[in-house]
Amino acid sequence: MKKILFSCAILCAITFSAAAQKQTYLQMLTNQPKWVDSVFNKLNRRERIAQMFFVRAHTNLGQKYTDSVGQVIKREQLGGVIFFQGGPVRQAKATNAYQKLSHVPLIVANDGEWGLGMRLDSTISFPYQMTLGAIQNKVLIYKMGQEVAKDFKRMGMQMNLAPDADINNNPKNPVINYRSFGENKFNVTTKTGAYMKGMQDAGLLTTLKHFPGHGDTDVDSHYDLPQLTFGATRLDTLEMYPFKELIKQGASGIMIAHMNIPSLDTTKNLPSTLSKPIVTGILKQKLGFKGLIISDAMDMKGVVKYFKDGEADLRGIIAGNDIIELSENSDRAIKLVRKAVRQGRIDIKTIDESVRKILTAKYWAGLSQRDTIDTKGLIAGVNRTASNALVQELANASVTLLKGKENIKNMVPIRRTAIISIGVPTVTKFQKEVSKGFYNSVYYVLDKDASATQISNIAREIGAFDQVIVGIHDSRSRPGNNIPLNAGVKNFIKELSTKNAVFALFANPYNLAGLPGLEKSKGLIVAYQKEDYMQISAAAVINNRLVPTGKLPVSILPNYKYGDGL
Repeated sequence: MKKILFSCAILCAITFSAAAQKQTYLQMLTNQPKWVDSVFNKLNRRERIAQMFFVRAHTNLGQKYTDSVGQVIKREQLGGVIFFQGGPVRQAKATNAYQKLSHVPLIVANDGEWGLGMRLDSTISFPYQMTLGAIQNKVLIYKMGQEVAKDFKRMGMQMNLAPDADINNNPKNPVINYRSFGENKFNVTTKTGAYMKGMQDAGLLTTLKHFPGHGDTDVDSHYDLPQLTFGATRLDTLEMYPFKELIKQGASGIMIAHMNIPSLDTTKNLPSTLSKPIVTGILKQKLGFKGLIISDAMDMKGVVKYFKDGEADLRGIIAGNDIIELSENSDRAIKLVRKAVRQGRIDIKTIDESVRKILTAKYWAGLSQRDTIDTKGLIAGVNRTASNALVQELANASVTLLKGKENIKNMVPIRRTAIISIGVPTVTKFQKEVSKGFYNSVYYVLDKDASATQISNIAREIGAFDQVIVGIHDSRSRPGNNIPLNAGVKNFIKELSTKNAVFALFANPYNLAGLPGLEKSKGLIVAYQKEDYMQISAAAVINNRLVPTGKLPVSILPNYKYGDGL
């Protein structure tokens, strides 16, 4: 009988433990653990304020830089560190060193919108959000969120400053663009929610950005202060829609954008990050958001252009931000906040509330138990077979056929076929993959700056072929607008469009607007970005081994609209 009771007790304990693990961050905020009280009560006022500041770190700038960040952490006892470019082993070693210097465990963060590969070498990059916006199966994006969370946790990180919840309804947007799931608020909300929930369910803090919506700007807030001139109704029903819906779904964090929005706050040149009516009035009070509120980087020109010498940091806290990201000088900012408390500009209760939210996040993420990152096998640990397989699965699900379904289906493998890659200097993965289905094929390559002679030579030779398959490749590291092809190359593409040619675009879909003639081609596939996995997917469509299911996540007027895809 005693054995039975003992077994039941063990089973109940396991069940209780599992239930506790399933508790969300927001649920934990309503019943904060004793650890939060014990840590909070040991902190003096300066130390509490310091918890609200997260410092920048890199591991590709040399040991002297890495050590200098450690000195800041040791001296100021900040709340967290945000890593940027570097390598996984170097970052793990730096993290171990920084955690030892901190009396309260640091939240370690990174903005990995497409996974660790956004910042770290030797790691996996998942597809960009624009690519994912074409996918019709949100379960795949949820799985991606879980894989990203595994990578972050293996690296000793607790927070991802992602996903991007902006609706990119301005094709000329220089800062969001391919980082968005697209132009449709429902699609953006669904895909952002799947990515967010995948990460959160796997134990990672997330950060929706950039509230109240950075998608319809044509100014990059890294360099200047964008202005949104839309009315409050438009902002509420469009830009804010994903944030409102995802707050209901349990978002753990939201990042505030640096934008001047007169319809929400009439203060001249005031960034939304520093606006109490926006951060506290709308996000906290009107929308009822209880999670962590994080400023966008406070070293960006969009916020410090008009608020210098630490005033931006101070106003950010007065506005209602819990975490100040990348202050230009956190020591100065902490002193300014302490002074503001003494002067009555800030209620210390507001700061205490933010600090408790930060400490609760640390407990939820497992930081109450100190641990050291094991660097042995780290590279293999963040390059899992399952992750690579999912990358290809995501690519396959995103590739979008806009024209030529029957033409592609009826292409004959044994006929003479020219396979051309445009925009690159050497033979591509796309060409090699396509040739597996076309046994009588020849490769041609035309670089982005090809001369008139090179173009005319290829044009003359391919006249003898029965079939022409063309890949148009963006050669840049990120898939922005204005694909770098000279006028002669663009004209050659236009001429090919009038012939029996099938095209695959390995670039941001907005580039279709700058490549007139493709709308008249015999076949057109959009593959969104230049990576090999996208080239494999597009080739599989041409070889009739993959049925494309992707739909355009944005409109490229006048020829293509949101949702197009055969």
